[in-house]
Amino acid sequence: MSTSIEVIAPVGASRAARRGLVFLTYTGLSWGTTGAVAELVYRASDFGPMALSFWRQLGGLVLLLAFLAVRPRASRPVRPLRRLRSRLPLLLGAGVGMAVFQAAYFVAVEATGVAVATIVTLGCGPILTAAGARVLLGERIGHGGLAAVAGALCGLGILVGWNAEGVATTAGITLSVISAAGYATVTLLGRLAGRGPVGEDPFALTVWSFGVGTAVLLPLALAEGIAPAGEGTAAAFGLVGYLAVFTTALAYPLYFAGTARVRAATASVMMLLEPASAAAIAVGFLDEPLTAATALGTLVLLGSIALLAVAESRRPALG
Repeated sequence: MSTSIEVIAPVGASRAARRGLVFLTYTGLSWGTTGAVAELVYRASDFGPMALSFWRQLGGLVLLLAFLAVRPRASRPVRPLRRLRSRLPLLLGAGVGMAVFQAAYFVAVEATGVAVATIVTLGCGPILTAAGARVLLGERIGHGGLAAVAGALCGLGILVGWNAEGVATTAGITLSVISAAGYATVTLLGRLAGRGPVGEDPFALTVWSFGVGTAVLLPLALAEGIAPAGEGTAAAFGLVGYLAVFTTALAYPLYFAGTARVRAATASVMMLLEPASAAAIAVGFLDEPLTAATALGTLVLLGSIALLAVAESRRPALG
């Protein structure tokens, strides 16, 4: 599958955009199941979050490498070794960020539930990315971006301060924000690594991130207990296989293909499917409570992302 756009005519562009929306819809919905599947793994076995993160990343890495191997040779850009060395710190940093993003999220799911962990992680991720872009890349946030940051903080305050004790735990919220920081790190370092005429290919960057992340998580998984024991082991590994195949090896290539065919603001709004579907699954199938504070905080938090997307769509593209 190629992520290049070979369309010039308006009709062709429209078809490419529709394909992009389909790809992003699959990605958002599949990623929205990640937290619920992690919760099922915890219920079925004694898998810990570090081991779960490790196996998910390792399985995804193997499948992504297999996909990379069969890509058309023309779509595999050659990177000069000297330039690769200059980007190595960025690639290693992105890998560490990926490990933090995944591991902290799975710990947050265990601490505060699927709905709150996913909403906070995916709600804060774009906001932290925008703030980091201002500091690291010199990008202006603008009034719309500042309003989005304020909205995100209000949403977090509602989730934490207005909920009954135990619904949205402080530890769970903190871990979710740490996970969001890992997500922002991957995004920002990926953008830095991809700059210039010989910048890193986005798909290759993901392979790097998963490879480094797997190595970082290995000692933590070994210390925690890398494999579960008991009757639920087979079911747990089956669920981990689902995460590796459907939420990683399929979702990431489709995400890249989708973002190549639609505007960045459209992609940002489309990816709100992930926290929305995760919350629906958590409430409908995992019997997690949906309090008024959770619902209001979610609307404020996700609304802030929509506001950020609108602000981004009005900002002139960087040359």
